[in-house]
Amino acid sequence: MSVFINLLTSTDKESDLLSALTQLKSGRQGHGVFERDADYFSATEDCAILYSMPAKLYEFAIKKQTLSRIGAQARQGNGAPTRYHRLWWEVLEKSAEEQNGLAWPFMAHGTPYSPFYKASYFRFKWGGDGAEAKADIAHRYPYLNGNYGFKIQAEDLYFEPGLCYGKRTSNFSVQVMPSKHLFSFEGTAISTQGASVDAWVLLGLLNSKPVSYWLSLVCAQHKAYNYLQALPMPNKFDPALGLYALEGWSLMRSLNSVEETSNAFLLPELLQNRLFGFDRLRTENRLSGIKEAIDVIAFDLYGLSAEDQEIINRGNDLYRAEDEDSDEDDDGPDEDVEQSSAIELLPSVYSWACGVAFGRFDWRLATGERAAPAEPEPFDPLPAKSPGMLPDGAMPFHTHAGILVDDPGHPYDLARLTEEVLARVDVTVPDDVRRWLQRDFFPFHLQRYSKSRRKAPIYWPLSTASGSYTLWVYYPSLSSQTLYTAINDFVEPKLKQVGADVTTLRNKGSARTRDDEKQFEALQAFELELIELRDTLLKLAPTYKPNHDDGVQITAAPLWPLFRHKPWQKVLKDTWAKLEKGDYDWAHLAMNYWPERVREKCKTDKSLAIAHSLEDLYIEPPPKEKKARKKKGEA
Repeated sequence: MSVFINLLTSTDKESDLLSALTQLKSGRQGHGVFERDADYFSATEDCAILYSMPAKLYEFAIKKQTLSRIGAQARQGNGAPTRYHRLWWEVLEKSAEEQNGLAWPFMAHGTPYSPFYKASYFRFKWGGDGAEAKADIAHRYPYLNGNYGFKIQAEDLYFEPGLCYGKRTSNFSVQVMPSKHLFSFEGTAISTQGASVDAWVLLGLLNSKPVSYWLSLVCAQHKAYNYLQALPMPNKFDPALGLYALEGWSLMRSLNSVEETSNAFLLPELLQNRLFGFDRLRTENRLSGIKEAIDVIAFDLYGLSAEDQEIINRGNDLYRAEDEDSDEDDDGPDEDVEQSSAIELLPSVYSWACGVAFGRFDWRLATGERAAPAEPEPFDPLPAKSPGMLPDGAMPFHTHAGILVDDPGHPYDLARLTEEVLARVDVTVPDDVRRWLQRDFFPFHLQRYSKSRRKAPIYWPLSTASGSYTLWVYYPSLSSQTLYTAINDFVEPKLKQVGADVTTLRNKGSARTRDDEKQFEALQAFELELIELRDTLLKLAPTYKPNHDDGVQITAAPLWPLFRHKPWQKVLKDTWAKLEKGDYDWAHLAMNYWPERVREKCKTDKSLAIAHSLEDLYIEPPPKEKKARKKKGEA
């Protein structure tokens, strides 16, 4: 028998250790002291020394009564490079629907703590049964001799409904994974198709404290699928777990319905609060109650004593604190996570109103002209659009060609259109909408349309050097004609107007007042900036042929000189440099600008040939001759 003393949370380890030893010497076993037989640890993979694990949980592990024994399968899936990843709004609806929705399926990826439900932010390029990704893996790892299964695993479980979880976390949580999803290495899947336990019941149990504690002790932050397979399961299951899990899914989805980038987005929180009685605090309190009820059931199913429960509660609190301090969050730094607060409620409404002006969102949901869609079936495939987006065929708030402008008095003036949307939905129109659009909107937008270190803004401000004139380009409407439209329908008419004003003031000559002189100088400077903007657009337009499958960052890269937001401009400038260097020759833009280089690479890299539909260029290398083994004793 060995004695273990837990001092992980101690602030005075020397004193606490001495106290524990003194108590042991006197025959008393104090708090945090455990006596364990060495054989006790053999029940877990790699014989982890889990001295603080409650004995009852170990009993289930010793009996090999595990997740895999009830017929559920935990598996990691697709570890192909991020070149195949897109945020869901980067992929056009027509592309997403190709090949029965499997050209760009949603992908379960890593996530912060999110029990029962999470938004699916990612899509994966899987057209042609993943042929491009498979060829890429074979090219990157030639020693695998074409065995792409090293990086693309568990294909038989792709697109099946099930459960999933983020692998790297101390605060373990499991969510529903709808059908027509594939899953990554970071977004591990749990198939319940052959399980003897109902998926909802299992979802409830997996979101309990005993499960989280076991996994955090066994494998710390990296909860690989094999540890889930060996997770102890109780002798029986309570159907109430499933009822709580289903309610939890609905509540978590409702919280997501106010987040603009969520698949569940309906309306901003301020509008939902007014129209539907949305109450974040009440919803979160009910969720807390559900989780507590699940924990009570789970503690009982595992037969855990009050002392065991105290150990588990303390341990989970410790691991949760470590997780919050960690920078290994699968969804990137904290600024990528949607934050809802009273301060941000109005900017979220302004952002939504801009989206309405661009034709992305449906204002009629906020006026009652269109009823809110019913809650979907949890395991059904996700639609290409969120419920709050403008349905196909519906008339947009304002018809345009994919460009709005910051220009008072212009019929496509974004500030005026935003104000009209706010007025239409009975939101008080502030005096500083234009100022907010000029200074705050793009940073706000960029932050919210970034996930897991992938940045994908869809409203692009292309500006003059000083930002005095800005064209707002809508990414989904982008085409090879967009820059010409910007020149012909916006910049040239503005130049003509400004030129006329300059001529009028110039003709005044010595009759110009002091105010006239100031205006004259300002207009001349503005005219020069507009000329520079026009000339830059004219230079870019003939060769700019965007393809949305390349994603936002690469598609925007050639336009980097026109973005004035310095961090985003730097990202695009660096991306353009890598494009020039040849790092992204799989992209359509690379073929557009450097066709000879890309075509040459297609001869030796099958994944590039597939990406550009030039498989006829690819030359299969001759098979390597196997060297005959020398017989023993031969020189």
